[in-house]
Amino acid sequence: MPTETSPILLWCRRDLRLSDHPALTEAARSGRPVVPVFLLDEVVEGLGAAPKWRLGLGVDVFAKALESIGTRLILRRGPALRVLRELLRETGATEVWWTRQYDPDQIARDKAVKAALHDAGLEARSFPGHLLFEPWTLQTGQGKPYQIYTPFWRAALGRGVAQQRLAPPTALTTPQHWPESEDLADWQLGRAMNRGAEVVRAYIHVGEAAAQMRLATFVRDRMEGYARDRDRLDLDASSGLSENLAYGEISPLALWEAGQRAMEDGKSGAETFLKEVVWREFAYHLLYHTPHITQESWRASWESFPWKPESAETLRWKQGRTGIEVVDAAMRELYVTGRMHNRARMLVASYLTKHMLTHWRVGQRWFADCLIDWDPASNAMGWQWVAGSGPDASPYFRIFNPQTQAETFDPEGTYRRRWLAEISDDPPETALRFFDACPRSWGMTPDQDYPAPLVGLAEGRKRALDAHEWWKTSSRT
Repeated sequence: MPTETSPILLWCRRDLRLSDHPALTEAARSGRPVVPVFLLDEVVEGLGAAPKWRLGLGVDVFAKALESIGTRLILRRGPALRVLRELLRETGATEVWWTRQYDPDQIARDKAVKAALHDAGLEARSFPGHLLFEPWTLQTGQGKPYQIYTPFWRAALGRGVAQQRLAPPTALTTPQHWPESEDLADWQLGRAMNRGAEVVRAYIHVGEAAAQMRLATFVRDRMEGYARDRDRLDLDASSGLSENLAYGEISPLALWEAGQRAMEDGKSGAETFLKEVVWREFAYHLLYHTPHITQESWRASWESFPWKPESAETLRWKQGRTGIEVVDAAMRELYVTGRMHNRARMLVASYLTKHMLTHWRVGQRWFADCLIDWDPASNAMGWQWVAGSGPDASPYFRIFNPQTQAETFDPEGTYRRRWLAEISDDPPETALRFFDACPRSWGMTPDQDYPAPLVGLAEGRKRALDAHEWWKTSSRT
């Protein structure tokens, strides 16, 4: 049983910030010794190359933030339950606190930890902080989870957020004796990135301070035009905060309040920005209530569709060599920056699943390996939404034509020239950096001829329409 002097193990995961951190705030208010810990456990070990590397950078910055308030972050490697038991014995702690996560792997791990600690007479407490609303609190009038975004958005806006922003603690009570900590560098979390880490590093913004600065700059300079410009590939019109949200370096509550203030100030893009914040929320609620979305088609009828598996054609898609300029530009942007414009994500996903008829899981796995802002809920729902197997009332109508999309959202070809060296006489540094990041085994050089289309637009549209005829037939039977 906990006492007034027994330490609390504060298990930090994707909540790498001091402000708006309910578990950390409550631990500070308790007056008890607090031992913050980060574990390289079975869930973290399973991350793809880019998100694992980026998480490590975030942990390093968060450790320094904790040092600024007079405490430290203990690092340990191994299965969560085993390592937590070891730390409980070493510190004399009787409780483990953490911020809730909602994807199937983390829920399974946390349930096992909580059950084992309970059986041992120890306590485990979970706190909110990763979402605006807990998934079991925002439901339809019939007490069921929402499955369509628009009514979910209306419910979220009408209900409002009950949480209050929390100031960062100025200090934590420290234990008399600290347990030993491992060295973050020894974990080599960026090993799988190879030389790509050096290329991508120039494009990332790590830590709470960087995230808050990013938000302030966006509100000041780009919020007004967000609704108009957010889909433009050639403009820097988005907030860029998906990276920091993914690791909890900024809270969704901070974004919600910034959007609300902007609405009050009459900024025309504020409501659209808030809808994007709630779109992320919707993805997590959907993930929580229908966890099969990460592995199986959300619409069961699509499980029998004859998707193509990984192939040589898939490799060309990954390499940015499909012969469709806007698709290839987006795939190369991913390699150089670890990110991809949201409109571009829809285009490359549509080309893979509807022109190439390749399984959405192939693309989902590639993004999970390459994105520094990888998010289990948004990635799963985004791929299924585009593929047509996800939560959408009319999925067979959505076939993105990459040519018309490029003409609309990259009208001068600026985005394509930024990332494709082969289409410029004097390619920019951004395009050339792709050849520093990509594997040499691809045999690509900046001066090679641009490849012919892997699947032509007319053929791709015919394939997509045939696929959706299949879906309409199967959905009626």
